[in-house]
Amino acid sequence: MSKPLLMAACVLAATPVFAQADDPARDPTKTEVWKPVPATVATPSNGAPSDAIVLFNGRDTSAWESEQGGPVRWSVAKGALTVVPGSKGIRTKQSFCDIQLHVEWRTPTTTKGFDGQHRGNSGIFLQELYELQVLDSYNNPTYANGQAGSLYKQAIPLVNAARAPGEWQAYDIIWKAPRFSPGGGLTAPARITVLHNGVLVQDDTVLSGKTEYIGAPSYAPHGCAPLYLQEHDSKVSYRNIWVRQL
Repeated sequence: MSKPLLMAACVLAATPVFAQADDPARDPTKTEVWKPVPATVATPSNGAPSDAIVLFNGRDTSAWESEQGGPVRWSVAKGALTVVPGSKGIRTKQSFCDIQLHVEWRTPTTTKGFDGQHRGNSGIFLQELYELQVLDSYNNPTYANGQAGSLYKQAIPLVNAARAPGEWQAYDIIWKAPRFSPGGGLTAPARITVLHNGVLVQDDTVLSGKTEYIGAPSYAPHGCAPLYLQEHDSKVSYRNIWVRQL
């Protein structure tokens, strides 16, 4: 009975044993890619990345104009850009397609007599056509596809991450513009990812078309376009707005 065991031991002893470094198939350098080297981007604390376009730094509105043309008619004080009711919306002078966008916003502290869509209402329009809703959604029931973090009348946010009125909030947005063929046909719909106060509320959401108040959304061919901030009769404030072109 001992001979078969002896033979097995001899077979095992004859099998070569290699260290991982000596095995070409396990050489880590075979899977290392050194070029191209990613560009270095400085990321200061509480500041815009070094490759960002700063659209509002707390003082300067030169990157913006009224939706009717001409100077911005919103107020600037204490580092914030605040809606003046009745003054119309504002848009960037520069046009954008695919972007990373950071926007901080604040709804008014006074809420008495204002409920639903009348409380802290504004909006961020990508390419002037697709609205990410800004609203005081803190203990403020309204239709789910119209609350803060929604793609207005299209996509309900995954959660309600709203802070109390008067507190600063932040949107971090990845926007992929829609693509159209030379003939005007849609080849790729718009897509958006949104973090509201650091919480994912839109996860690579596909849009069905431009924002509509009534009726189904649809697409019409267009190119890069400005960002637009809506004036909706509420003194919503904005600050620290910057964008990176992707």
